[in-house]
Amino acid sequence: MSMRGRHLDAYSMYKRGTREHGFDALDKEQGPERLLNGMGKDVGVPSWKHSLRHVLVATLSSFLYGYHLGVVNETLESISRDLGFHGNTMAEGLVVSTCLGGAFVGSLFSGLIADGVGRRRALQLCALPMIIGASMSAAAKSLWAMLLGRLFVGTGMGIGPAVAALYVTEVSPAYVRGTYGSFTQIATGLGLMGSLFIGFPAKAIEGWWRICFWASVAPAAILALFMEFSVESPHWLFKRGRAADAEAEFEKLLGGPYVKSAMAELSKSDRGDEADTFKFSELLYGHHRKVVFIGSTLFALQQLSGINAVFYFSSTVFETAGVPSESANMCVGIANLLGSFVAMILMDRLGRKVLLIGSFSGMVVAMFLQITSATSLVSRGSGVYLSVGGMLLFVLTFAIGAGPVPSILLSEMFPGRVRANAVSVCMAFHWIVNFFVGLFFLRLLEQIGPLVLNSIFGAFCLLAVLFIKKNVLETKGKSLQEIEIALLPSE
Repeated sequence: MSMRGRHLDAYSMYKRGTREHGFDALDKEQGPERLLNGMGKDVGVPSWKHSLRHVLVATLSSFLYGYHLGVVNETLESISRDLGFHGNTMAEGLVVSTCLGGAFVGSLFSGLIADGVGRRRALQLCALPMIIGASMSAAAKSLWAMLLGRLFVGTGMGIGPAVAALYVTEVSPAYVRGTYGSFTQIATGLGLMGSLFIGFPAKAIEGWWRICFWASVAPAAILALFMEFSVESPHWLFKRGRAADAEAEFEKLLGGPYVKSAMAELSKSDRGDEADTFKFSELLYGHHRKVVFIGSTLFALQQLSGINAVFYFSSTVFETAGVPSESANMCVGIANLLGSFVAMILMDRLGRKVLLIGSFSGMVVAMFLQITSATSLVSRGSGVYLSVGGMLLFVLTFAIGAGPVPSILLSEMFPGRVRANAVSVCMAFHWIVNFFVGLFFLRLLEQIGPLVLNSIFGAFCLLAVLFIKKNVLETKGKSLQEIEIALLPSE
């Protein structure tokens, strides 16, 4: 075995944080080097505490994403009355969906921005349209002013989560990368619940909806400010030829004893990769096309699973069971948060692939309960509670895997040179599918009914299980360089 091979094998085990075997390998393969570096004693794995605060700041972008998705749920009726379009379902739909158009544009350019100015500056930039857009919506005197504000906010929503996924992946130690990645889903859930809480008085207090929009300016400003004191991604710095700066950031993230090994492994995959040699055609026709296909398909199956339909009908189903809409939204929000916390605990224990398979399998069971509740096999009273149980189980199992894992996987599976642009392409595809599902959902519901439509959603969940088993690579505990090597096409 070559010296390079021995170094990679030893460091790979070290990065995975395997307590049983990792340091045995390091002692055998790198003993002399560790002594030279003053690391003759067992120093364990890098502390997760060094990178935690930087990750938490970045996840504010996901909190804002969730907040702006839910801010119109409780306030839309008040907004429509104050701005003079009450009863105009098209206008009300535009207030909700204009964000999707902005998010598509933002996600499409998020890779270029992240590679051009860096992950840290890109997260600061995503806060700017959210501040401007939220302020415009809060002060709106007409429908068009509201829509323009929502468009600005949507642009920030499209940039933020994509760049946050990149940033968290690149600054996290491998053995907690999945756990940290799940923070974005938790932040999204907290944002959704926060918007519901603050929106409750909107129907009773005139003009309260403006307070709901103004409230989002504060976390956006905090994101922009605190990112100024956060580290830049060492991967981006190294790719830009700033090796000394990358080394300094690694020291802040991992600690001094781990810098040399981290830089050595980073140089193996990124050596000679210049940002200006990238072409988008590589993602469609080059050897990265398989990973783009896997990522885009995962996002498509995520949306085609029916998650948006479940969220859309949650209030109606709960009201049928005698539960007020406010309580219904809170129950769904709690199920979403609970699943996100389970994902955080299990992500680096069971792995991404296991969580995805388990999540979509649980969604198949939940959708089967929904289908059964609509048949003559159960009484009407039992059917309502069966539908409620199936809905909560669907949201819970979605949040465990199908919700957080695709964005984490994408950020891990692409090599550094194309990572930002590849993730932006897949995220843009996600928004396209999201848009068309929302566009045709009500029409399909009227034409084929909920029983057939839920059966289709269940079939897509089952298809997702089969697709994941065949195509998805497990990335748990592996360094980004190991994953890159594993995905290289065989010659």
